[in-house]
Amino acid sequence: MGPSGTGKSTLLYILGGLETPSSGTVLLGERNIFELDPVKLASFRNSEIGFVFQDHCLLPQCSVLENVLLPTLVAPSKESVQNAKSLIADVGLLERIDHKPAQLSGGEKQRVAIARALIQRPHLLVCDEPTGNLDETTADSVASLLLDLHHKQNNILIVVTHSSRLADRFPLRFELSNTHLERRA
Repeated sequence: MGPSGTGKSTLLYILGGLETPSSGTVLLGERNIFELDPVKLASFRNSEIGFVFQDHCLLPQCSVLENVLLPTLVAPSKESVQNAKSLIADVGLLERIDHKPAQLSGGEKQRVAIARALIQRPHLLVCDEPTGNLDETTADSVASLLLDLHHKQNNILIVVTHSSRLADRFPLRFELSNTHLERRA
């Protein structure tokens, strides 16, 4: 948690292997992800890390099902479509499975993004302001969904936000300022 400009998104991008740190290492388990060559790092990100961004990052020409299936195109399995349908049901959008993003509300788009982030059953799920563009009721619903799916999939969930309301939903909290990181109870 922290105000704009304190490095919340940068921290997530480094943890997710999207940006290289200027110093130090990033270990996920025993693996220093920045020792991997670019192809192996991309494969590692695809299989081990799920990303939920504030702006959804959905492809407008693709349906809900196709957007959720995108990460599996690199390493498809026979179960991919069934897993995607199951996740779409988990996020409450089975009746909208063939809709394009333009036909969805902001909260529905975010739920599609969450399903897409979880399709590969990642060990780490990173969420960058996942409720930042949502009204309070929808934000609460998305936060509950994230927590429910986190418990169901038993992954590591890291959420960055400027919202104390959202941060209060999570049991462990850190606050970033321009000078330090501080743990809050």
